[in-house]
Amino acid sequence: MPPSAASGAEDGKVLVRKMLREVLVGREDPEGFFVMCVSALGHQETRSQFLSLIQPLSTANSSLHSILTSIYTEYFNKTEDDELELALALSLLETKDHQLSTPGQESRSQQPGDRLNQTQLTGVLGRRENTKPPQTGAWVKTSTPQTTQETDLQKSTRVETTGTNQTVCVSRLSGSLSKHDTVEEGDQMMDDGDMDPPERPKRSKNRRQRRKGAGQQVVGLPHSPSATPPVLLWFRRDLRLGDNPALIGSLEVGAPVIPVFIWSAEEEEGPGITVAMGGACKYWLHQALSCFSSSLEHIGSHLVFLNANGSSLRTLRELVKETGARTVLANSLYEPWLKERDDAVVSALHKDGVECRMLHSYCLRDPYSVSTEGVGLRGIGSVSHFMTCCKENPGSGLGAPLDPPASLPTPAHWPQGVSLDTLGLARMPRRKDGTVIDWAANIRKSWDFSEEGACARLEAFLNDGVYRYEKESGRADAPNTSSLSPYLHFGQLSPRWLLWDAKGARCRSPKFQRKLAWRDLAYWQLTLFPDLPWESLRPPYKALRWSNDRGHLKAWQKGQTGYPLVDAAMRQLWLTGWMNNYMRHVVASFLIAYLYLPWQEGYRWFQDTLVDADVAIDAMMWQNGGMCGLDHWNFVMHPVDAAMTCDPYGSYVRKWCPELAALPDELIHKPWKCPASMLRRAGVVLGQTYPERIVTDLEERRSHSLQDVARARVEFGQYVDKRTGSDLVPLPPRLLSETLGLSHRDGGVVRERKQFLLPVITRMEFKHQLEDPDADAASNPYNAVLKGYVSRKRDETIAFLNERDFTASVMNEGVQRKERLESDYRRMEGLPRPPAPRGRARRTPTAKDRFSIIPGGAVASLR
Repeated sequence: MPPSAASGAEDGKVLVRKMLREVLVGREDPEGFFVMCVSALGHQETRSQFLSLIQPLSTANSSLHSILTSIYTEYFNKTEDDELELALALSLLETKDHQLSTPGQESRSQQPGDRLNQTQLTGVLGRRENTKPPQTGAWVKTSTPQTTQETDLQKSTRVETTGTNQTVCVSRLSGSLSKHDTVEEGDQMMDDGDMDPPERPKRSKNRRQRRKGAGQQVVGLPHSPSATPPVLLWFRRDLRLGDNPALIGSLEVGAPVIPVFIWSAEEEEGPGITVAMGGACKYWLHQALSCFSSSLEHIGSHLVFLNANGSSLRTLRELVKETGARTVLANSLYEPWLKERDDAVVSALHKDGVECRMLHSYCLRDPYSVSTEGVGLRGIGSVSHFMTCCKENPGSGLGAPLDPPASLPTPAHWPQGVSLDTLGLARMPRRKDGTVIDWAANIRKSWDFSEEGACARLEAFLNDGVYRYEKESGRADAPNTSSLSPYLHFGQLSPRWLLWDAKGARCRSPKFQRKLAWRDLAYWQLTLFPDLPWESLRPPYKALRWSNDRGHLKAWQKGQTGYPLVDAAMRQLWLTGWMNNYMRHVVASFLIAYLYLPWQEGYRWFQDTLVDADVAIDAMMWQNGGMCGLDHWNFVMHPVDAAMTCDPYGSYVRKWCPELAALPDELIHKPWKCPASMLRRAGVVLGQTYPERIVTDLEERRSHSLQDVARARVEFGQYVDKRTGSDLVPLPPRLLSETLGLSHRDGGVVRERKQFLLPVITRMEFKHQLEDPDADAASNPYNAVLKGYVSRKRDETIAFLNERDFTASVMNEGVQRKERLESDYRRMEGLPRPPAPRGRARRTPTAKDRFSIIPGGAVASLR
């Protein structure tokens, strides 16, 4: 043997030994390992050397050794004619793969000739097994990401049929094995720190080219024999081709795929006053379904629309009976009532002998798998606590996103469906004269409802807006936010793909990635508190005396409050179905703290008018804004001062309140302060062209709100911790069962009758107000009203005072906690009390802020 050939053979053996280690740890399957041996060693060398290479396994892992031996025996027991025909088919497939993997070349849809070659290839491979019929419903895997753990569906179908396994081997021989790394659970919860360079997952340099299909992951054959039972692919809020586990899982079954969408208004809209599917959401869903149906048609399939016949379960049973399907696949939903529905569907279909699987993809972390073990309950409700829980109790690895398929195997006969319009998702009201009121016209102009539109918007944000997101995401007058929330809600963009691209962008914004953790936190809270959309979590706040002024509510909903910033945001919401997160805080604070209307009214209006209306997120945020959530806001947005932060030049107000466009920047957010001559020149007549303010005494109303909270906390004192002043919340049963032992050890749970009460984060303003419930808001040193920015820059004096007050309060709490713990320890150990301090803290006589304190014996002046 020539030296070069000998060295090549040795290199091949080294590669084979490395691949054998991958098989032993579960990162490679036996078929793939055998294929790599054939590719590395060649046909003759494999025939002569393979059995000796795997000989050590006969004692170390006899089952794996027998599997590899059977694969070897099967492979080399075929005729020369089969070898020749297989070689020709492999050559054709390798040519096609080479064309698809050429840099700079866009992927193309398969031509009829390509499909014929693949069908011929599958037929050749089918003849390798003499005792089984050919499998023509197989799929071809061309760039499978390497992940540390396989899904249950992959494990159950990987060795289901000989034809399928052989097709997998052929695709790997063609040299298109992917080398994607695994994203571990640490990355899953958006760790702010960057990954080490050797561990960073490899990402495509051109995300847009990757989405267009350069390097498709799964290619399904266009037709499958009618004798093979089809797979029902049940779409809900996962209207995408890319990174869709249920879609890829349906191809792995190796059978025809029937995509279906079942609309059941009673199931989707939720119990009681949940309003899970408002008017704007239904309209978006209609448009998204239309776009997704077109995407399926482009890959040779189509979406079957069905109106639920009583329930989704009954409709699925009828479909199973009509089509003969033996498998139903879908992606999981996590709203409690939908989870209950899905569990009932899975159980009932299993009893009928039909396999039904729900795959995880809607959130980064399955909310039902989050545990507080090792973390405790202190700080529950905050995103920091949630991220710590996910890091301390990691689940399965996040993995790399899945590329969209190039085609879907179609059945011989399709079930009878209905038209999309029959579902009534985009039905418009009519006037008495019969004309249609097209309230969604501006929504259509503002959005691209397709999966491609989602990818384009993400690409645009990562190329531009992300550079300003970290510091100026609150700006309403500039496109500094991604506007991806509706696409995430309806599953047109997966959170895993979003995080993957965000981590691979040139500018990585930890704040942006953290938003995905907030989203998962909201779903975790909804699973713990199913009545989150309508029931206040903190018992004392259920007794708040809210206003019932319907005129104020209507003015707020229509953008006619007389406060330009609030009106601009509410008009944007009505016309486009969206506003950024900062403006949602502004209008929520105005409704609750100044109009004193219940938070449930704001929640219901948002659910009806937002195109991204999400029950979990909206309920959590409105509860926090309404002072009764687990992590209620430690701030109140002022309807005028907030404009200094989000709209310093009035551009946002001029766009959505054009009647005020001629007013100067410094007065456009407070037109009531404009001189009469200025109003005349601007063409503004308050009360006619623009409404008068519906409330004028903002400070008095704010004080009334604060006093009412204090009275409710005094009245329900059993739900207030006497030592810390924190609110106490009844622990939900699921969380109690997880943490009862841990909570008893660290003293984090208070026993009240038969309830377990948990101290939760409480606004310092409320704790101080408890000492004097009738005091006004201005006298409270922890006044939560934000001062705002001035001309895009924080006023230095206000920033300094805010920082000092906050730091002093935190330090004071820390000192008090330390003293209390030390006192308890000395009392338990029978030790004498510690000596009294030499001096006491006192007010600073010359400080401009009368609430600042300094250590005793020191006097400082504020310069």
